[in-house]
Amino acid sequence: MQIICVSRGSLSRGKELAQLLAQKLDYPLLSREDLIEAAIKEGIQVGKLETSMMKPRAFSERLARERDHYLAFSTSYLCSKILEGPLVYHGRTGHLLLQGVGNLLRVRVLADPEYRIAAAMRSLGVDRDKAHRYLEQVEEDRRNWARFMYGVSWEDASQYDVIVNVEQMNVANAASALVTMAQLPDFQMTPAARKAMDDLHLSARARVLLARDEHTYRAGFSVKAHHGVLTVTYLPKDMEVADHIQRVLAELEGVQDIRCTMATTNILWVQETFDPASETFDEVVEIAKKWNAAVELVHFAPGEGAEEATADLAEDDQRMVAAGIEEDVEEEVPDQGGLRATLDELAKLGRSGGGRYVHGERSHLLASCCNAVPYSLVVIGSLFLGKGSSAKLRMTRELQDLIGSRMKVPVVTADELRSHYLFGTRDALRLAGFLVLVLVVYFLVLTNQEPVLRFLSGTWTGGKTLNKLIVAVSVFLFVPVIAYSYGSVARSVMKLIKME
Repeated sequence: MQIICVSRGSLSRGKELAQLLAQKLDYPLLSREDLIEAAIKEGIQVGKLETSMMKPRAFSERLARERDHYLAFSTSYLCSKILEGPLVYHGRTGHLLLQGVGNLLRVRVLADPEYRIAAAMRSLGVDRDKAHRYLEQVEEDRRNWARFMYGVSWEDASQYDVIVNVEQMNVANAASALVTMAQLPDFQMTPAARKAMDDLHLSARARVLLARDEHTYRAGFSVKAHHGVLTVTYLPKDMEVADHIQRVLAELEGVQDIRCTMATTNILWVQETFDPASETFDEVVEIAKKWNAAVELVHFAPGEGAEEATADLAEDDQRMVAAGIEEDVEEEVPDQGGLRATLDELAKLGRSGGGRYVHGERSHLLASCCNAVPYSLVVIGSLFLGKGSSAKLRMTRELQDLIGSRMKVPVVTADELRSHYLFGTRDALRLAGFLVLVLVVYFLVLTNQEPVLRFLSGTWTGGKTLNKLIVAVSVFLFVPVIAYSYGSVARSVMKLIKME
């Protein structure tokens, strides 16, 4: 089973290329227009979504729900077609609906700007300037669509496996080249990719059912599936709909268990082996309770190329493919890396945000993370266990920097977790020391107001110029010290009462 997604610009001959490709491979052809027609029949107001992207105003909560319904339905619709057999899809950014599916061939088609302008003039019956402005506006609308719907740049080369420029290459020849490329092992369906597809399809179908039900359609949900286990996360304001989630999803085919978690944000925890009895588990759960967050687990097993140095990160960035999702767990290993046991314990505590297996390079890990999920923290636990201590530390720091720059959220290691977010013995000593210093300073100033005022006035000796210089230097040194001390006390107290 193969999946080829052709991302086409306006009048870029992408549709023609997709048709030839499907014809040569003898695959069914599915277009964005087909998907939109099905979404409209579902009752989704696609026109309003399109219009909202063009207007410089905030996205309303109602439109956000409509967007989530559209994304869930589109993903479910596309997955159902793919599971029937090989498929060529052409549209804007269909491959972004299939994040985590590893055998996807992602193609972007470019054409000569002058050819596109001439085609627009013929199609619309307008002059060159109007045709040029029309194409610019269409491209801007598509950029906005990709940014608001998926949180990515449509033109980012790392989103594609191949970019085809048909300015000089014949479209038929381009299709023949893609036929050859589609036969590569990288783009064949594997058991792991099939399981990733099944999980994606199940989570999308669940989200569609929640959007259809009269009791749950107004709520915002994050739904993840893993081996038939659905994890549904909802906000505290939607607490009244929690009782309906089990009812709505109970009859969904393929569901083995349903876990509901009320959370305002998510914490992503990446590690090679998990242990619910570990100190790190207790610390992550404590932070999750403080923030009312769900904890999402990623069992990351670095494969070949994971030990590459920082100089090779640029190459990783160009290969943001999700082929590393590893869902294919052997039967004799019921719980790889303690992931399932840890998820079960999180579910008991009401903090499960779902989990998955990822193996391969760092780019595979990043590609498996959904941009739409509101992460507030990423915790990097024990990784690269087969390396020496220095190599392990270096590679962990490189991964920490890469995740932080890509996901734009705080990223800490398990060793830094307590010092950054939890109140411990060190914080108690710090609080006591700075509190004593602040109290002593305030006591001395308040009980010696007259000498202090005389010192600040600079009249305590005859040399007024020298006095003013000494006063200025003293104030310059004193104010930052007392401000830092007072701030440290306030920060430690807020951490103590769990209110960062």
